[in-house]
Amino acid sequence: MVEPPGKSGIDAPNESGGVTRDAILAKALELIDRDGVDGLSMRRLGQALGRDPMVLYRQVPSKAALLDGVAELVLAQLSVDSTDRDWSGQLRMVARDFRRLALVHPNVVPLLVTRPLSTPLGLRPLGTLRPLEAVLMLLTRAGFTGSDALHVYRALLGFLYGHVLNELQEFVERPEETDDLLRLGLHRLPINEFPLVRSLASAFAAYDGAAELERGLDILLTGLTATLPRPSGPA
Repeated sequence: MVEPPGKSGIDAPNESGGVTRDAILAKALELIDRDGVDGLSMRRLGQALGRDPMVLYRQVPSKAALLDGVAELVLAQLSVDSTDRDWSGQLRMVARDFRRLALVHPNVVPLLVTRPLSTPLGLRPLGTLRPLEAVLMLLTRAGFTGSDALHVYRALLGFLYGHVLNELQEFVERPEETDDLLRLGLHRLPINEFPLVRSLASAFAAYDGAAELERGLDILLTGLTATLPRPSGPA
């Protein structure tokens, strides 16, 4: 299992030619931000660091471990205040923070969504599990049962993953057009089969990621509050 960034021993010079795990992950994130996950290889990473790629394996034993480490590096920036007495307000801030990270590192989003699914929960890098633990602590301190807290977490993450993937996709086909139907390429859809989609061209074109996030959170948190048993503590 890959140790999370910032743990003891990884910042000191070592047998990997003075290159620390933190430096390797930071450079890998830089390459992914620029060229995407498919553009990252141990050879290119070694070149960017000025090191033989084989030396890097002493810190990250495989490409999979490298990708896990990059996901940890980004998730380490996700702040969750588990002592906040306003659990719904704190979840809203977590959601905004997650969206901010997604917009800063759009090429990392597929890693955040798919990497955890490739590993059993107990074998995942610890850094990828810390937001889960913090959210569960926030909600159980608010009075939710453990199982209800997990339900809330899964609902929130499912919504966030879908939202950021939707926001990051390309909407505009012909940006030079002033007509929304043409800009989005919706004129290609048969009008008899997709009358509603075509009629909402202006709404699609006016997409506002921040506003959509807030509206989605309103629906999600209101629904969770209404359907889950009232927490025993202050909400």
